[in-house]
Formats: sequence, C-alpha cells, structure tokens
Amino acid sequence: MTDAPHAVRAHDVGAPHPFVTAALVAIAVVTVSLAAIFVKWADAPASTIAFWRNAIGALCLLPFAFPRRRELPKGRALALLPLAGVALALHFAWWIASLSHTSVAASVVLVCTQPIFVAVLARVVLGERVSLTTALGIAIALLGAVCIGAESLVVDDGAAAHPRALFGNLLALAGAVAIAVYVLLGRRSRTTDGVPLVPYTFVVYASAAATLLVVALAFGDAITGFDDQTWMAIVALALLPQLLGHTIFNWALKYVRAAVLSSTILLEPVIASALAWAIFDERPGTMVLVGGGVVLGGLVVVLLGRERG
Repeated sequence: MTDAPHAVRAHDVGAPHPFVTAALVAIAVVTVSLAAIFVKWADAPASTIAFWRNAIGALCLLPFAFPRRRELPKGRALALLPLAGVALALHFAWWIASLSHTSVAASVVLVCTQPIFVAVLARVVLGERVSLTTALGIAIALLGAVCIGAESLVVDDGAAAHPRALFGNLLALAGAVAIAVYVLLGRRSRTTDGVPLVPYTFVVYASAAATLLVVALAFGDAITGFDDQTWMAIVALALLPQLLGHTIFNWALKYVRAAVLSSTILLEPVIASALAWAIFDERPGTMVLVGGGVVLGGLVVVLLGRERG
C-alpha cells in the first residue's frame, strides 16, 4: 500500500461518500482480523489450509481474470508474478503454522511487522532511503519483538502455556519477511509494469496455491477428508479475509492515502487478540501485551517515517 495516490477530494466525480469509504475499510479490517480465528477453528495442516485459501480465491477470480488474460505482461515482467505467488505461499504457510505454536496475540503482532521488513528490504535491494524516523521505529518495534519472544523463556502468571512459543514466534516473523517480499514484488508489477489488479491477483493466488499443493504433497499432508467445521473455516478464510477484506483494501487505495490504510494494520492484532481471548479463552501473557504495545508503537513511527520520506 505504499504507492497509492492521494485521497480523492470530496468534489471529485465518482468518489464515494467518506462515510461509505470508512465503513468499507472498517469491514475490511474486521474481516482480515478474523483470519487467525478461522485458522484456529480449522483442524488441518498449515500447508493445506493455506492451499485451499489461495485455491478458492483463485477460482473465485477466474471468471473475471480469464477475459483479461491478454493484459498480462510478457517476459521478465510476467515471471515476477509467480515469484510473488511463491512469496505469498510462504507467508501463509509460515504464519498459519505459527498459530499452532504460539498465541494469536503474539503471532498476529509479529506478522504485522511487515512494514519494517518492507523498509529494510527496499533499502538493501532497491537502495531506497530510510529516514531517521523510520530507523527509530524499526528499532522500537524490534525491541518489542524481543519482549514477545522472551515470553517463552520465562514463566508468566496465569498466561496460557505455549511450550513452543519461541518457534511459533520465529515462524510468524518469517511470515512477515515473506509478505514483505511479496509486497515489493507486487509494487513492481502493479506500478512499474502496470499489471491490472484482477489478472495480477489471479496469477498470484494460483501460483501460491500450486506452490502450497506441492509442499503439502511433499510432506504428506492431507488435502481432503476434514470435518464440516474445518471446511467451513477454510471457506470462510478464503471468502472473508482473502477476497472481501483484501479486495476492499485494494479498492480503497484509489480514495484513501496509503499511509492511512497502512495504519489500519495496527488494529488487526488488537481485534484478533480480543477475539481469541473471548472465543478460546486465550489470554495474552504479560510480556506479549507489553511487547505487542511496543511493536505497535514502533510501527506507528515506521509509518510516519515512510509517509514523511
């Protein structure tokens, strides 16, 4: 979301009413925040959940993408799309797997550190400048991540037990790095190469699904044979966070400044953690709460730095 145009002014023809835009963005934030809950409800391997999430998303987009297949780029520009799909596949596989080892609060906070890795990778790979404010925000957020990771090394009073929390936290961070790679590849495809949204999204989802199918088969993970609750959770995961939530975000880029939309990522850990507490009685540990607050504070500084830069 770092390359969106400025918000459309109220008098621009075709611009929706600001209340409508705000309401739709709120719906997107809530639906995306439901992802961790649906994953917890699905009794299936991480690679399988991720596979079906992307496969269903690709199938839903196929009727809209197929008529526009000629709008896809050629050569090297086309090759970037499957690479983005692989990065997205790794993001989903690692993040979904993390939820089996650590708390929803820790997992979602850590995977939401993606703006940090976008800034770092943009500096290392693309040579983009990192402002002093952004660097400060990265340092603050990393300190918070260390606090979250340290939870698995101490005994916290009354917190839910997560014996492999450190491994789960590392998986969530790996998911954040993978989605950062996906964002940078997508930025190149959508801006520099001018790939339209629908064909781009279809190829990415299909490539991610194909990658995850290979992974699932390689590890012997079941693809079918699940109970009704698992199937309902998987379908809901694909239709709500994947298609509805992210589609609204992509639509809103035309009318809302990128920095404003990016800041909504800060609400996802809060909503997801509250839902996990209410539904699964999964109370975050003290260090997760403290570290999560520090991470979110650092992300605010990072977003401010990127906005000013």
